Amino acid sequence: MKRSIREAYGEALVKIGSEEPRLVVLDADVSNSTRTIHFAEKFPERFFNIGIAEANMMGISAGLALLGKIPVVNTFSFLTTLRCGDQVRTSIAYPRLNVKIAGAYGGLSDSYDGPTHHSITDIAIMRSIPNMNVMVVGAPDEVEDILRIAVKIDGPVFIRLSRGEAYPIKELIPEAPPVEFGRGRILKEGGDITIVVTGTLTGRVLEASSILERDGISARVIEIHTIKPIDKDLILESALKTGAIVTVEEHNVIGGLGSAVAEVLSKEYPVPVEMIGIKDTFAESGDYEALLDKYGLGIYNILDKAKIALKRKRGE
Repeated sequence: MKRSIREAYGEALVKIGSEEPRLVVLDADVSNSTRTIHFAEKFPERFFNIGIAEANMMGISAGLALLGKIPVVNTFSFLTTLRCGDQVRTSIAYPRLNVKIAGAYGGLSDSYDGPTHHSITDIAIMRSIPNMNVMVVGAPDEVEDILRIAVKIDGPVFIRLSRGEAYPIKELIPEAPPVEFGRGRILKEGGDITIVVTGTLTGRVLEASSILERDGISARVIEIHTIKPIDKDLILESALKTGAIVTVEEHNVIGGLGSAVAEVLSKEYPVPVEMIGIKDTFAESGDYEALLDKYGLGIYNILDKAKIALKRKRGE
C-alpha cells in the first residue's frame, strides 16, 4: 500500500541521527510539513528552527559544517533553489561544504498551493551548480537509503522529496536491486524500448509498461535516483540494447532528467529520445493526481511517447 514519503523521511532522520551524533537538523519554521518535528522531539539540542529566513539558514548550515557537524537543511524545494540560490552556490557548493539540503514538496506535490509553491526547476538548478550532488526520492522505502548515502558523502548533496504518498518499490518489484549512489537500477527488463524515470512517477511507468507488454511492446524500466552524477554506463547500455528511450519526470522538461539523459546520448550514442515532463509552463492549483494528468504525466502520455519513440526508431 502507499505510504507517505515525508513521514518516512522524518523517521529516517531520527534513526540516522541516533547513530550519527554529528548530524544536526535545521528547518525554516515548517517542521510539521517536512516532518523534522520528529527529530526535534527526539534531539531538541541538535534541532534549529531558523524561522522564515531560508537564505540565512543556508549560511548557518555552512558555519555548522565548518565546525565539523553534518547539517541537514529543510524547507520547501522551490525555496532551496530559488530563494536560497546565492547562498547554496557561494556558501555551500563553492567551498564544497558538508551540507545536505532536503527539498520538500518537490514537483507538483504541493498541489493546492499553486504555482508559487510548485517546484519544477529545482533539479535543473541544483545539477548545474558545481560540486553539488543531486538525488531524488521516488518511494518511501528509498528514503532511508538515500539519506544514509547523503550523510556518508563528504560534500554538498541535494535531496528532492515529495509531499505525497507512493508505493514502496519492493512492494511493486520485490527483486529490485538496492539503491546505490550514482547507479540507476533496472526495475523491469525489455528489449524494444527503455523508459527512464525519476521520482514518484515510477508506479505509473510500471503500469504503462505492463500495458505496452499486452500490446506486444517489451519495455525496459530504469529508475534513476542519482541525477548527478548520472549513471552514464546504464543509459548507454540501454540505448545500445533497445535503441529508443523515453524519460519521465515531475519537472520542467528543460534541464532535468530528460536533459541529463540526452546530454549523455548526444555525445556517445544518439538514439530517439522522447521526454515526458511539465512543458515549460506554470501549473494551476488542484488535486495532485489530477494535476499530473493535466500536465502531461499520465499513463496515457507515457504510452503515446513510447509509441512515438518506437516509430522514430523504425524510421516511420
